[in-house]
Amino acid sequence: DPQALDADGIARAVVESVAENTSDAVVGALVWGAVGGVPGLLGFRAVNTLDAMVGHKSARYRRYGWASARLDDVAGWPGARLTAVLAAVSGGDPEGAVRAWRADAAKHPSPNAGPVEASFAGALGVRLGGTLSYGGRVEHRPVLNGEGRAVEVGDIDRAVRLSRRVGWLALGVSAAGALLRGSLPGRTS
Repeated sequence: DPQALDADGIARAVVESVAENTSDAVVGALVWGAVGGVPGLLGFRAVNTLDAMVGHKSARYRRYGWASARLDDVAGWPGARLTAVLAAVSGGDPEGAVRAWRADAAKHPSPNAGPVEASFAGALGVRLGGTLSYGGRVEHRPVLNGEGRAVEVGDIDRAVRLSRRVGWLALGVSAAGALLRGSLPGRTS
């Protein structure tokens, strides 16, 4: 809920969103596109969108939202790990990214957002997580990269630049994977 946040609080939320959306909207889609072509890419985006629409915990969606959330966890797993690796490789502090990923990713309630946000936090040298408010519901999430400094407004541009680097690298990895998949013996195109 942005009404209760100062500029740095909004910046932290934006950096977390940039990290998670890099995985969900870019890298995961590219991975599934490399694996299954356009149908794989569209299928992944459909699963991810369904989770965004009904996968959250609420009285209204509890009875069937859990299925879309679990399916999204499974489908998002490879893209999230590739995002975390590429953030570490292309970020400003590779060792910090790997350290934060190893130490903090499993503490996050999401099995896919954890590695991505922790790796981004370490690569950028900032702290993510902590107390959040969603629709009037307060959540106390673990801090990711506790050694980092608090996020500032200027970190948004750094996170976006990191996201772009990760996206371009993911495009290269996915294109190479698709080419290798297409050139395997016995594979007809």
